[in-house]
Amino acid sequence: MKSKFPNKLFLILVACCFFTRTISAQVNTQLIPTPKVLKTSSKMSDIQSLNFSKVVRNQLSEYMNWVDSWVMPKGDSENLRLERMENLEKAEYTLKIKKVIEIGYADREGLANALSTLNQLWIINDGHFPEVEIIDQPKFGYRGMHLDVSRHYFSISEIKKYINQLSLYKMNKFHWHLTDDQGWRIEIKRYPKIQEIAAYRPETLIGHYNDNPQKYDGKRYGGYYSQAEIKEVINYAQARGIEVIPEIDIPGHSSALIAAYPELSCHGRQIESATKWGVFSDILCPTEYTFEFLENIFTEIAELFPSKYIHIGGDECPKDQWKSSEFCQSLIKEKGLKDEFELQSYFIRRVERFLNSKGKSIIGWDEILEGGLAPNATVMSWRGVKGGVEAAHEKHDVIMTPTSHCYFDYYQSVTEDEPLAIGGFIPIEKVYHWSPIPEALGEEFHQYILGGQANVWTEYMPEFIDVEYMAYARMMTLSEVLWGRNVPSLEAHAEILLSHLARLDNEGVNVANHLLDLEPVFSVDKIEGVRVIPHGLLDSLNIFKQGPEDDRFVELKANEGLPLNRAGLYKFKATTKEQYGSEMQFEFMPHKGNYASLTLEHHPSDKYSGNGASSLINGIEGYNDRYGGTEWLGFAGTDFIGHLEFTDVIEIDSVEFKFFKGEGQWIYLPKEVIVYAINDGVETELVRSTAINAEDKICKLVFPINVQSSKLKIVARNFGEIPEGKQGAGNSSWLFIDEIVIH
Repeated sequence: MKSKFPNKLFLILVACCFFTRTISAQVNTQLIPTPKVLKTSSKMSDIQSLNFSKVVRNQLSEYMNWVDSWVMPKGDSENLRLERMENLEKAEYTLKIKKVIEIGYADREGLANALSTLNQLWIINDGHFPEVEIIDQPKFGYRGMHLDVSRHYFSISEIKKYINQLSLYKMNKFHWHLTDDQGWRIEIKRYPKIQEIAAYRPETLIGHYNDNPQKYDGKRYGGYYSQAEIKEVINYAQARGIEVIPEIDIPGHSSALIAAYPELSCHGRQIESATKWGVFSDILCPTEYTFEFLENIFTEIAELFPSKYIHIGGDECPKDQWKSSEFCQSLIKEKGLKDEFELQSYFIRRVERFLNSKGKSIIGWDEILEGGLAPNATVMSWRGVKGGVEAAHEKHDVIMTPTSHCYFDYYQSVTEDEPLAIGGFIPIEKVYHWSPIPEALGEEFHQYILGGQANVWTEYMPEFIDVEYMAYARMMTLSEVLWGRNVPSLEAHAEILLSHLARLDNEGVNVANHLLDLEPVFSVDKIEGVRVIPHGLLDSLNIFKQGPEDDRFVELKANEGLPLNRAGLYKFKATTKEQYGSEMQFEFMPHKGNYASLTLEHHPSDKYSGNGASSLINGIEGYNDRYGGTEWLGFAGTDFIGHLEFTDVIEIDSVEFKFFKGEGQWIYLPKEVIVYAINDGVETELVRSTAINAEDKICKLVFPINVQSSKLKIVARNFGEIPEGKQGAGNSSWLFIDEIVIH
């Protein structure tokens, strides 16, 4: 039923000051994400809005509050007409711009989507509106971005900047990671020590966690958001069609809370908020006191946040203190639980029942599957897709956010001057090729995949400009993936993205633009040796190279393979008509392995597969400070076993290996390395090395072997299960290997 257009809303629309004039600007309809249907006359409308963004977007909270109870009668505003349309599906909208702006929408979300499109059109056309007809609807209902404010704290104005970008690109969920070991960032009025103690840490790790020795800044750090500030952010986000989902991480990642209230732990000792990153043994003890304490906290959280969901964490929960606690062991027996994993399930279920009573649903990281899933929980699958598939099979809703594609704290470029990051490698191309629907999931379970989310953990992002750099470019690509109705080719998307990144750069936003970067793609052939193709995302790139034999840069043909036959430094750069990309370079160090084939018995992880086995014999070493990129291969819980084969019997003097050590990130050196020669099908052990160690991140091993052979077998045994007291205790370790050099 239609009702009268509210006077208050009418005044807002009048304030937009629409007027007409002749416009000759060039039409830009390169929207992200790409609409399902877009028609344009390539002409600008006569409509121009003074302060469209400032007036309409900033007043949208009032605008959205009305939308459930009214549909604007046509003709009530000269230049803007809105109508709720019953024939449209959830979140769908239509937008027509010619003499007037006409918006049809299905619901609140549909209207928010339409206004985001209108806002983006206005921005990319420098304050004008092109003539367009659009019909659009997202594929996935959950399109999320996360931000960790525990490791580093960001101001309310910076949080609003983040929300602005999410809204502009139609991300509709803001996952606000408010608590962790390093600090609680939300005011809880019932417990003032949270603000006084838990919101601060005595100092902060500087450099990388894997540095030896670790260094600290010696400066007290912290801060928190008052509940009034939280409400301000919620209202701001709601006005832009975004649901704010708070995360209160329990029962692990609770060092800061226990620092303020030691009685919540199993030991009762006074501790401090964590000063470095990782996983800590201090967790909440499942006493009645703890549950009452949490219920009081969640009462305030539930009253403060209108969101359907509250995220309760549940990840990376060490069980050491529960194992040694008489109370916990008695509770396990009393409740008939099998072990500490079922005790964690008991803990999560208790919290879920309480939050359900407050009308809220919980989300938890995929560890909440361990010991049994809470009845109504939504699973956020981060350790790959396995947890999401398992939860969907149990008919639970799932949000996919695997580390392989959705962790935007990972490196996004192989250039040497990238800012310090935790590790890994997720470029634009990898985000683009991701789908929230796992291939292993049957079609009948697709309905349980709500969508996807990218996570921005801020251990190595002390300033908001670091967040902008790491998050924004990849977020735009993720928005295309999650909208998923009319996804252009990667090359077409990259061209569109380039213009959006240029706009942000012109506005002074510290956005990363690696679209002109080149990535070296190497191939190894037993006869021809090593060739490289400098690969770029854009079709419009002109590529130049300078090798050891060149005194200047010379242009290459597109996709031309360049043979590497001389040791030394190779440099490549790419240009378009408007821009120069970063210079890409590498040192080529030829060896006999360049003229061999390498086959692997175990495939590396998809996350760290480089250019395949050839990455290990192409004469190019990976970076010593990070294991992502094209050269390091990572093996999760498996041995490295490789077979090197040459065209003829050759004399081999030595074999060199390079391994990465990063125990804070579960990366361990092999427990042993063995080299065999294979002649006439017989394996002969040449060397066996055990007790391998290194003080720094890099371990180089050189084995003189002095043998004549056409085949070598190389084995590097995975360290195995991570021991107690270490980060990731009880999990399988990673093994990372780089170049295998044959002399």
